[in-house]
Amino acid sequence: MPEIKEADKKKGINLKEVVDGLRIYRFILPYKWQFIVGMICLVISTGVVSVIPGGFGRLIDAATPAKETVENISQVIKSSATPDGKLSQIKASVDAYASGIKPEKLKDIGILLGIVLLIQAFLSFVRIYLFEYVSQNAMAAIRKALYEKIITMPIQFFEENRVGNLTSRISSDVSQLQDALSNQLAFFVRQLVLPIVCIPILLTVSVKLTLIILALVPVLVFSAVVFGRFIRKISRKAQDQLAESNTIVEETFQAADVVKAFTNEAYESRRYMNINMSVAGIGLHAAKYRAGFVSFIIFAMFGAIVFIVYAGLNEVATNSITMGGLIKFFVLTIFIGSSLAGLSESYSVLQKTVGASERINEILGEVSETKVEDEHLNDLVKGEVQFKNVHFSYPSRKDIHLFSGLSFNVDAGQKIALVGPSGSGKSTIIKLLSGLYPYQEGEILIDGKNVRDYNITALRKNFGTVPQEVMLFGGTIRENIAYGKTTATEQEITEAARKAYALEFIDSFPEKLDTIVGERGIKLSGGQKQRIAIARAILRDPKILILDEATSALDSESEKLVKRALDDLMKGRTTFIIAHRLSTIREADVILVLNKGKIVEQGTHHELSAMDRGIYSNLLKLQYDLE
Repeated sequence: MPEIKEADKKKGINLKEVVDGLRIYRFILPYKWQFIVGMICLVISTGVVSVIPGGFGRLIDAATPAKETVENISQVIKSSATPDGKLSQIKASVDAYASGIKPEKLKDIGILLGIVLLIQAFLSFVRIYLFEYVSQNAMAAIRKALYEKIITMPIQFFEENRVGNLTSRISSDVSQLQDALSNQLAFFVRQLVLPIVCIPILLTVSVKLTLIILALVPVLVFSAVVFGRFIRKISRKAQDQLAESNTIVEETFQAADVVKAFTNEAYESRRYMNINMSVAGIGLHAAKYRAGFVSFIIFAMFGAIVFIVYAGLNEVATNSITMGGLIKFFVLTIFIGSSLAGLSESYSVLQKTVGASERINEILGEVSETKVEDEHLNDLVKGEVQFKNVHFSYPSRKDIHLFSGLSFNVDAGQKIALVGPSGSGKSTIIKLLSGLYPYQEGEILIDGKNVRDYNITALRKNFGTVPQEVMLFGGTIRENIAYGKTTATEQEITEAARKAYALEFIDSFPEKLDTIVGERGIKLSGGQKQRIAIARAILRDPKILILDEATSALDSESEKLVKRALDDLMKGRTTFIIAHRLSTIREADVILVLNKGKIVEQGTHHELSAMDRGIYSNLLKLQYDLE
């Protein structure tokens, strides 16, 4: 299974990449009607906006002196009449102009503009709410699908991908999609629709000035494409570094006790600072391109505005357009200019969205090991186990063979102990048996049926594990015990805790079963966590029980009590005991001694300890000497 890599060697995006990336928006299909209505409101409101400049123009023209009035006043000033005569003639011209202005007309135009603004406000409200409704629900569905996909992946997926990178996919990448859907999509559509609506209106005002505006469009579009090419590459790199910083945070917080035990707070702080400086450096690198592009846009747009004002005033002077027409043209030009300038930002967001979609689709396209809908499946087994000539290499180290022809049989209800040095394959046998790793050759049978032929979820319901390093979730003691059987009753949980000899310390807490254990059970001692894990296994009631040094963290008195509980739990179950302390496996039916992936000795404790030069007997003597 390939590791999820963040590197991006491409310099741009093509249509196929856009289509593949935007496939993620299939999650909005259940809300398509809300989305369609929101899009209709967006398009209509964009069209309504283009009406407003025309209203302003009409207001100005209605209150601007008519051409004839201005010419009459000019002629009076140039005439040879006496000052008193000129004054009376000018007054007559102004009175004639004032009588021509109709307040009712100005009022009607004002009311019309008010109605247009109310319509615009209503459409904007509906559009924003509907887009947010679609966005919130669709992103919740994406997060659910992404989480379910990750949690159902095989164990090697988690070995090949760091937790910080995976959580970054669920958090930052989905947030990027949500921003694009709820905000940037509306901006992008408006920036496309507004010029399409406004340019024909501009042509009706002045063809000459409109051609000046259109000459700028190719320059801005080309600049946006070139700018977006750099932004995509840099933003992907920034996302990689950000995910790496998240990984450092998660790892150090989860292993805070290790960090403090080795007094490496300063080292981890420097490591985190280095990665953050790298993120900042990438951001500054991107800022140079963004600043250069914005500077160019400012120069181009303001230069164009100055030129349009100059050319427009000349048009007014030659009576080609009215002052109201020039204002109308000027406002529409600002709308178009802001839309074209915003296209670059929208394009860069599109680049980021495609990149985020690619990473999410990459995970969603992986083949899951299990299905969440198989939760209620159950396939009870007796517990007879056979390994037949099994060959296995770890997926990440295929050239190194751990097992080459491993074979052994276990009868249902037997207690099998696995002994050997670290790396000999003890834990791997359990992982192969439960289907956590796929083996390459041979057969692993449970009740005569190949493990590959079982539904993996139904098969694993027959397993219960008490690990050496207990992993508890950050909720209550009740929730952690009930993890073995999520439908357990209060009575069943309490009885499991009693059988694990955990009830005594649980009842000593004020909140009892509702006591919060803290992150990874940090508020409990090692022995307390171990007994909760045992209670969880008791509640599980498995057919195949895995004990990985289950009593290693207990004191002598607790160990004696828990051993009695485990003895009761092991009755009638096939039990695999991974042991380092050989004193805990004396009563095993069969002991398998492994070394370098091979079974070198096999027998009971009595048989193996009687072999003078045997590995087991030597290990036994060494432990007795150490004790």
